Amino acid sequence: MVALGRVSRLLLGAAAPRSLTARGLAAAAAHEEGGARMWKTLTFVVALPGVAVCMLNCYLKAQHEHERPEFVPYAHLRIRTKRFPWGDGNKTLFHNPHVNALPTGYED
Repeated sequence: MVALGRVSRLLLGAAAPRSLTARGLAAAAAHEEGGARMWKTLTFVVALPGVAVCMLNCYLKAQHEHERPEFVPYAHLRIRTKRFPWGDGNKTLFHNPHVNALPTGYED
């Protein structure tokens, strides 16, 4: 039985065209050795300088002193229907007193 399967595969494989997946895999295998070199080059030429530019941008923006916007007690903002389960129940989990206002205004 195994021999019959091998013979039929040999005969049909030579006569029938290859499937799309087999052709696609064969095409990828032909260019495989250049792919790793391309991605390594892209990493050092594009990705790392891009990260460095983003870090420089964040650093330069952090140097400026930001002024806090004036507090306006809008009725639809900072609604507390129940207390938060941490702290005094009025401050959010990542509360920053310089940036985040409470329902009554800024803390300082």
